[in-house]
Amino acid sequence: MLRWRSGTVVEVLRERPGALECRVLLERAPEGALAGPDAPGAQVRALAYTALVGRPVAGDRVLVNTAALARGLGTGGYAMVVALPEALPADPPPGPGHLVKARYTPLQAMVLGVDEQESAHHDVLAGADDLAGVPVVVADLHSALPAVVAGLRADAPQARVVYVMTDGGALPAAFSRAVAGLREAGWLAACVSTGQSFGGDLEAATVHTGLLAARLVAGADVVVVAQGPGNLGTGSRWGFSGVAAGEALNAAAVLGGRAVAALRVSQADERERHRGLSHHSATAVGRVALAPVDVVVPDEAGAFWDGVREQARALCAPRGRHRWVPVGTAGLDEALAACPVPLSTMGRGPEADRASFVAAAVAGRHAAALLRS
Repeated sequence: MLRWRSGTVVEVLRERPGALECRVLLERAPEGALAGPDAPGAQVRALAYTALVGRPVAGDRVLVNTAALARGLGTGGYAMVVALPEALPADPPPGPGHLVKARYTPLQAMVLGVDEQESAHHDVLAGADDLAGVPVVVADLHSALPAVVAGLRADAPQARVVYVMTDGGALPAAFSRAVAGLREAGWLAACVSTGQSFGGDLEAATVHTGLLAARLVAGADVVVVAQGPGNLGTGSRWGFSGVAAGEALNAAAVLGGRAVAALRVSQADERERHRGLSHHSATAVGRVALAPVDVVVPDEAGAFWDGVREQARALCAPRGRHRWVPVGTAGLDEALAACPVPLSTMGRGPEADRASFVAAAVAGRHAAALLRS
């Protein structure tokens, strides 16, 4: 649940579209507050979503939620600014839109959905039902997004790429430094936030209308789908947020897209269930994805990759519904090195866990090949 603290902004650290990081001196805690890194007198990094709470400056008093910080979570380990009680933002201007994201929470946000009746694009999407074969690369982790795009651009640098963000991880698109950096570099044309996620260039009620909007409104040549930063895992077969990757593959296929599975692979994860081919991909692709998809694996020598390919073949074996697609890796290390945003997954970069990024990059390279076919 929430851990309430109040404090004062000491300094603004950095800002990106929709989000501002600052340093907050904590001054008050509830009576009987638990011990932790959020005790009065501590200075903590805090994140404010400017569209929700306004833009804090040094000296502003803030209310923050420190629950993730106190638990030591990596991706979400900030204090989150809940309000600036003495500097409330102005009311938003009246306008169309009744799509509510993070609904029935204290910070629910009302936005204009690209697919709703008041949208200028409603007529385009109202009866839309076909992606016309556009490649749709679906990944489990948000950290795969830059690697997929790097692999795609290695062979198709002019392709227009749109990211469809699902709501399994962070809900605000502004939380993602990767999306901000890829947009700034021109590697992403747009972000479509779907379900409960919000803050993209386009808002969509579902993954299905998000995919259609990516193609028909944002003009995507290739769509990449992944949850926002952060990933819930419980160490159980079905208890992880990446299950939705299988559902997104089904959505892409049923809408006539070319569904491409970017496998989650690791050579450095300490957890056996994630080494080689992650059990998350085994479940999402092997069990949840019922429509035929392209299961892309690096065509690279070595015992490790032999094992990954064997595991990937097993995903394609039941009823033979999936297509096993080996893809060469020549030039991909250079493509990954040229990425305009830092590559990191579970705190590891390419030097520590190259396999994670190469496995994502070959899915992007395969999407480039589909554009030429």
